[in-house]
Amino acid sequence: MSEKASFREVFAIFLRLGLTSFGGPAAHLGYFHDEFVRRRGWLSEGAYGEVVALCQLLPGPASSQTGLAIGFLRGHYRGALAAWLAFTLPSAILMALFAFGLSLWPDAAEGGWVSGLKLFVVAVVGHAVWQMGRNLCPDALRQGLALMVAVILLLAGSALIQMAALTLAGFVGFMRRVPPSKAGEALSLPVQGRRPKVFAVAFMLLLLASFLPAEAGSMRWLAAEMYRSGALVFGGGHVVLPWLQEGFVGSGQVSADTFLAGYGAAQAVPGPLFTFSAFLGGISGGVPGAVLALLAVFLPGVLLVFAGLPLWQWLRRHERARSALAGVNAGVVGLLLAALYDPVWTSAVNSPAGLAFVLGTWWALSVARMPVWVLAPACAALGALLF
Repeated sequence: MSEKASFREVFAIFLRLGLTSFGGPAAHLGYFHDEFVRRRGWLSEGAYGEVVALCQLLPGPASSQTGLAIGFLRGHYRGALAAWLAFTLPSAILMALFAFGLSLWPDAAEGGWVSGLKLFVVAVVGHAVWQMGRNLCPDALRQGLALMVAVILLLAGSALIQMAALTLAGFVGFMRRVPPSKAGEALSLPVQGRRPKVFAVAFMLLLLASFLPAEAGSMRWLAAEMYRSGALVFGGGHVVLPWLQEGFVGSGQVSADTFLAGYGAAQAVPGPLFTFSAFLGGISGGVPGAVLALLAVFLPGVLLVFAGLPLWQWLRRHERARSALAGVNAGVVGLLLAALYDPVWTSAVNSPAGLAFVLGTWWALSVARMPVWVLAPACAALGALLF
């Protein structure tokens, strides 16, 4: 790796990526590879593969954590801050503005364009389930784990049941020695000393605090819901949907229509899908709510990256631990499959025309490979005409 970069240099590069990185987490990893491995040579192929593997194993937004780790490896903590701010702010601002628009004109959430966005979300989540299933469930055992988790959550889908189901999937993966992915080449890490332990302890204490009772709709409740979602989500942006739906729609703080309209809009902006949190925070608490929600949902992922970089040296040598995580990842597919039915399908598809709309959108996304930032506004406009 070449010499360290300044805050300004890292910020400028990631700001350009934050303004242009459409397509979701998988596409973001491709953009990062092209920018930092092929063009700039900041990381070798092996080191980049190690960073991605670690961030895929940790809870939280994998693409944002990868960017954070690259910024850290290039510019230490200042570089990590620059990378996160620049990559996150463009989409966060857009999502907060969308929330404020719906707050000023609440009747807009009842229009046909919202129906179009909701049906678009059905196709997007269905596509994500298919893609993640192919990657994370390549054998009968992991496919069975995914179906087991989906069945459990469809029968009893509370947040605690979600945690228990994923823990069970990890235990089965550990006991059955699910084949983990190869660890790859060693990654040289500048993180040493006691700081990683401090980050790990902070992560756990804040997670425990997030389970303390709080009045629904309060700022403390908002921070707890967001932190808990960011801390317990394996699999990235799409998987945060069932966690946030349980907290915001299940508690009555946000209607299902508004929730899915915001999630559909999140597909149309560049940058991380976790900035959907700024939309929910903006709906619930205005500008302070948007800022608090954004910081709270990303904070656990940040703490885990700084705590987990040294842990990777241990994890890459212990196949049983990675087998447990492979089982958890298979369970994540089941989590998303359950969310595809409820709330996504049940809230959006209520007629043959709606099903036809979803099938056409899925074909455009999966077969024709139309980008989501084109499809999302197109579906909103078509929904306004049809519904």
